[in-house]
Amino acid sequence: MRFDEIDVRILGLLQDNGRMTNVELAERVGLTAPPCLRRVRALEQQGAIGGYHAALDPAALGYNLTVFAMVSLKSQAESDLRAFEQLVADIPEVRECHMLNGEIDFILKIVAPDLQSFQQILTTQLTTAPNVEHVKTSLTIRTSKALPGVPVPEM
Repeated sequence: MRFDEIDVRILGLLQDNGRMTNVELAERVGLTAPPCLRRVRALEQQGAIGGYHAALDPAALGYNLTVFAMVSLKSQAESDLRAFEQLVADIPEVRECHMLNGEIDFILKIVAPDLQSFQQILTTQLTTAPNVEHVKTSLTIRTSKALPGVPVPEM
């Protein structure tokens, strides 16, 4: 995708504040509201903007534990990889799933209210899943950086 300077500014501003009104956005990028809205819609249609969401505080919702689980599979056949991805897609506490290159096949970010709840997920849904060879876990002690999105380059 090719973006001009205004597109890049729109992307950066919306990534920082997805609730910004179109009028405010237009003012900040130097356009009137109608052409700004057309640009935003075009960026959405191109897939540069994949959606809008609220950043929720996990602890406020009772998720006091964040765990990273490194999963190795017995088979890396494409059908087995997809089956595992579908399995974790159906576990709401698994918030991220990334396929990796190397010794570990997947890394998962899992949230849970407490250690007992996490152990329940681990022992009933992950370690017992078909094709799972082993799961190594690390509990998060603290998070010092968690930025959504990606760096938006300046033009």
